[in-house]
Amino acid sequence: MLGGIDPKQMSSIMKKMGIKTEEIEAEEVVIKGKRTIVIKEPKVTQIDMQGQKTFQIAGRIEESEEKGNDADLVMEQTGATREEAERALEETKGDIAEAILRLKKD
Repeated sequence: MLGGIDPKQMSSIMKKMGIKTEEIEAEEVVIKGKRTIVIKEPKVTQIDMQGQKTFQIAGRIEESEEKGNDADLVMEQTGATREEAERALEETKGDIAEAILRLKKD
């Protein structure tokens, strides 16, 4: 129970307010940006309130930074392999310019 209201009562109150909820079946949810967030075993709820749809997602989170574009740039500028470029980026904490300079020294 949430705040002394059981889930059925909460659903009824939300419905009276014009808020519709729907459970969405999903195996994982992926959010891509500067970093990638993968949510495993998610519980996804779609909420429709006055025509505006929002999603509530809960689950086990795995997060990683995108290295592809940075590594590609380092490879292009230095002629290094992907492995060398990614290692240089890790060593420089993602500083692209420093990674390029380090690889050009070698």
